[in-house]
Amino acid sequence: MSNSAFTTLRKFIITAICIALTAGYAGAADRSPMSDASRGYLTSATAPDSAMLLPPPPATGSAALALDEEISRDSQALKDSPRWALATMDADLTFPAAAGAFSCALNAPVTEQDTPHLYNLLRRVFADTNQATSRAKKKYMRSRPFVANGKPSCSPKDEQFLKTNGSYPSGHSAAGWAWALLLAEIAPDRADAILARGRAFGQSRVICNVHWESDVMEGRFMGAATVARLHGDPAFRADLEAARAELAAVRAKGAKPARDCKAEAAALAEIPPNVPWPANR
Repeated sequence: MSNSAFTTLRKFIITAICIALTAGYAGAADRSPMSDASRGYLTSATAPDSAMLLPPPPATGSAALALDEEISRDSQALKDSPRWALATMDADLTFPAAAGAFSCALNAPVTEQDTPHLYNLLRRVFADTNQATSRAKKKYMRSRPFVANGKPSCSPKDEQFLKTNGSYPSGHSAAGWAWALLLAEIAPDRADAILARGRAFGQSRVICNVHWESDVMEGRFMGAATVARLHGDPAFRADLEAARAELAAVRAKGAKPARDCKAEAAALAEIPPNVPWPANR
């Protein structure tokens, strides 16, 4: 096969997988960011303070920064791959797209129609993790990998904003890990699949070239800190129980995710040979 023919075939396969992954959202009308009605459970006074909890990001010349740079560089092997396509989907934190990120791991749909309590719970928890990571982001204003290495990101339309938004810690990773912890609590029989997806959701940010590995790791820490704080809130606990009952009912009916879960699993299995653990998911 000639180089041109191989390139054409590769582009066709990647495009087909992207279409399969996104098919469940093709008719979605609500693509807007969270409304005021989906505010979080916590306040600025009760949310975890990332500026106090986190150490500074890796310093220039440190071994930690060298590792960040190595993982970032090696992760570029996934550019334009099915895993890159999934990472691009994971970058979208608007609803309803974000609500479906864990549907394959749950083996159940997560939509405003099927699971309204769970849908709103995820939106509100996202607001809380966003608040929990904001202070360290503003304090350190760490530059993004695509700024440092000049390579493309999977969110070119967002790059101008991302340049003005601190990279450390990763807000996406905080949200994804918080969601994973809560969903594993709601559906313990699916916990391993859910937690693996939560890990991959954060790692998508490295693959997208918009976060460093240390951003993702500390984002997960802030996600866990947020969940710990949320469990002290009565309104959150009530909504969590309502979401648990709701999901159980949907699963009892045998409802299935709208996503192509086989395509998602194949994308998650794609590992570049030179990327060290833990960045290879």
